Amino acid sequence: MLPLLLAEIFFGESPPLLPFLKMPLFIAGVASMFVTLRFFGPYKHALIALQKSLGSPQEPAAWATLARVRYPALLVAGLPAWLATLAVFVGLEGVPLLLLVVSTLLLFYLYRIPRQIG
Repeated sequence: MLPLLLAEIFFGESPPLLPFLKMPLFIAGVASMFVTLRFFGPYKHALIALQKSLGSPQEPAAWATLARVRYPALLVAGLPAWLATLAVFVGLEGVPLLLLVVSTLLLFYLYRIPRQIG
């Protein structure tokens, strides 16, 4: 979220570069949330495998698998915020920027490690 905040602070008041790209960037940000669907299935299966292997010799391998699957999922979950950062330069208003940031935070929450496992 820091790049978006810095872009808004330093470039938020400057004139938009390509104002006709406001709506396409917002739509791309909303559509980027659906990219995470491809990554959620493997994450869920790795999480279930980890829960089944708790306390067994396979637990370290299950943790490694979960980390390997979770890292790209978290990268993709940040796409709406990165597109919102780009949208600052084309003059996207505050409410759509906030919606993209909140969607990123919700996606990050989706990929958390549950308390029962952690």
